[in-house]
Amino acid sequence: MKKVAIVDYGMCNLDSVFRAVEECGGNPVVTGKARDFECADYIILPGVGAFANAMHQLRQRSLDAVLQKQVIDKQIPFLGICLGMHLMAKKGWEGGETEGLGFIDGEVRHLRPDSSHTRLPHVGWNEVVYVKESSLFNGIRSGKDFYFVHSYHLCCSEENVIARTPYCGEFVSAISDGLTFGVQFHPEKSQRLGLQVLRNFLSI
Repeated sequence: MKKVAIVDYGMCNLDSVFRAVEECGGNPVVTGKARDFECADYIILPGVGAFANAMHQLRQRSLDAVLQKQVIDKQIPFLGICLGMHLMAKKGWEGGETEGLGFIDGEVRHLRPDSSHTRLPHVGWNEVVYVKESSLFNGIRSGKDFYFVHSYHLCCSEENVIARTPYCGEFVSAISDGLTFGVQFHPEKSQRLGLQVLRNFLSI
C-alpha cells in the first residue's frame, strides 16, 4: 500500500483528507516530521487560512526545506489542495506580501468580483473546465462540478494551467508541473468525482 504523507502544519483539520485518501486505497500519515516525508510515496499539502500565516507555520517547522527536498529534488508526486495550491507559488498577498514555496512561477491574489451579484468568498459547487489533458482528471469529463471555498486565486504561466473555473471572470482551478499538481477545489469534499481525482493522483 502506498504511503501518503499529509502535511500537518497546524492550519486545518486533516481528518477529511485522511479518510478520503484511505478510501482511495492509500496509506495516509498525517505528519510534520521530516523522516515521514523521506519514506513517502506521495505528499499532499492541504490548507485553510491565510497564505502568510501558513508559510510562517511551514518555516517554523522547517517543512519548507523538507518539501523542497522531496518535491523538487527527489520528484515525489505532490498535490496541493486549496491553500496548499496557493503555497506552491513564488509569492502571495494574503496577509501581506510573502514568499511562497516557489514550486510554480506565479502569485496569489484576491479574487475581483465581476458584478454586484458576485459574492466572496467563493463557496460551493462550480464547474472545472479543462484547458489541457491531465492524468489528474482521467475518467472525468470537463465541466463537472467540484466544491470550492476561497477568496484568493493563483495567477501563473499558462503552461502550468490544466483547468479553469468561471467565477469573477474565471480563475485557475488546477495546475501541474511534472509530478507536481495543485487544485483550488477540495477533492475530499467533492464526493465521487473528488475521490476519483485522488485515485488518479495515487496512480501517478
